[in-house]
Amino acid sequence: MPEGPEIRRVADRLGKVLVGRPLVQTWFAFAEIAPMAGRLGRSRVTAVDCWGKALLITFSDGHVLYSHNQLYGVWRIHRRGHAPTSGRTLRARLTTATHAASLYSASDISLWTTETVRQQPFLARLGPDLLTHDVSVGNIEARLTESRFAGRGLGGLLLDQGFYAGIGNYLRSEILFYAGLSPRQRPRDLTAAQRQRLARVILATIQQAYRQAGVTNRPVWRKRLQRAGEHRDQWRFAVFDREGLPCHACDSIIVREAAASRRLYRCPVCQPE
Repeated sequence: MPEGPEIRRVADRLGKVLVGRPLVQTWFAFAEIAPMAGRLGRSRVTAVDCWGKALLITFSDGHVLYSHNQLYGVWRIHRRGHAPTSGRTLRARLTTATHAASLYSASDISLWTTETVRQQPFLARLGPDLLTHDVSVGNIEARLTESRFAGRGLGGLLLDQGFYAGIGNYLRSEILFYAGLSPRQRPRDLTAAQRQRLARVILATIQQAYRQAGVTNRPVWRKRLQRAGEHRDQWRFAVFDREGLPCHACDSIIVREAAASRRLYRCPVCQPE
């Protein structure tokens, strides 16, 4: 399932074809919001953002379209009048003079306003989005020391979207590896220097994944594998999905284990218990 960086890239692509351009048609499949299509079709999109795995499209009249792809939803961008051939079910379409953004198969779509959108039940449970809400290293350090987070194992905490939104399973393994930490360590057990390093790694890793379309491996390690002709699956990550392969840093064998009921990959030497 896509994580925060992938959703942020979708938001960026939608923004390029929608923001600032007059809409010529808006269509919704769901009866609850379909009556608003005409009004929004006379509006403009002013922003496309993400919050965790949710997309938020803001209109100039103050409405916000909330959508969550869940397992099967997907946004497609295409030329106006040239919708892609798809076996998926169309749920929403926003059309400008030249392009259209079509949402297929998603079942969680609703309309809010800029004043009420934070009351949407899914968003109300989320922490700040690491790629949308101008989160700093200092913000993360401070949040790690809050009582509701400080006593939890990092393996579970990093997947908790109430901590920060946008970290999923592959990012969790990569973050813990680069921070040199075990999933069983807790923020309160770390030194101030370790917490600062973890905060820096969290921000740097998710930003790299955003810039490089999901690639979190270090360039020197990645390029070595690319020169050897390895497939993207082999050079994309530092540890995630590399069970039984040598660690790029120390040549120890990467192990797979479970943390918070999800698979996690770890170097037992770089990330000692």
